[in-house]
Amino acid sequence: MIPSGLEILAHEETPLGLLCLRRRGIPGRPGATVTEITLDHEFLMSSYVTASEEALARLAIGMHGGRGLSVLIGGLGLGYTARAALASDRVAHVDVVELLPQVIGWLRGGLVPLSAELTADPRFHAVQGDVYARLSGPPQRTYDLVLVDVDHSPAEHLGGANASFYGDDGLALAKRHLAPGGVLGVWSYAQDTPFAHALRRVFREVHEEGITVVNDLVDTEQTDWLFFARG
Repeated sequence: MIPSGLEILAHEETPLGLLCLRRRGIPGRPGATVTEITLDHEFLMSSYVTASEEALARLAIGMHGGRGLSVLIGGLGLGYTARAALASDRVAHVDVVELLPQVIGWLRGGLVPLSAELTADPRFHAVQGDVYARLSGPPQRTYDLVLVDVDHSPAEHLGGANASFYGDDGLALAKRHLAPGGVLGVWSYAQDTPFAHALRRVFREVHEEGITVVNDLVDTEQTDWLFFARG
């Protein structure tokens, strides 16, 4: 049974499990809604709490400091990392690689809050594919920023094949996709010391940032972690 006030916008079986896009009202705020994605009935992301997804792009851009930046984003989600990248006039191009074609279809079909904004920006391009496979292969082009927001954390993956990315060899392969001075950024819902150590073995400069937000809808405080590496 669907709870009162919850609207299922789309749902489909995928190789990762049952993917669902839903929308619900915000108690006490007439007319306000939140859009959410779940996978096998487990919460993945929400349009209500987006601070860490946006910070992934914003902090990486600030760390780079250049202009005319090309950005590769692994994982489309609800599009908040892409929008934060496009908000900078120093960004010339954003390529998003999303594993699940359903997620790209939701964007192009106008089902997510940022659909119109992202699809109207000529700098934005989204394609279906496996970003981990792409980063493990030889680069066809290099990027100033490579931002990855796919797995829950370096230790908790949505797909078993993703694990190799987080080790020394996988990071060394991914590094080849960065232009000189380029920045790799990785989102995680938890701190991960082994991953931070791997980054420091492969990259010259590593920065970790905790982003804490209070979700008043469920009265909880959460801290997501961002890992940045360069050189």
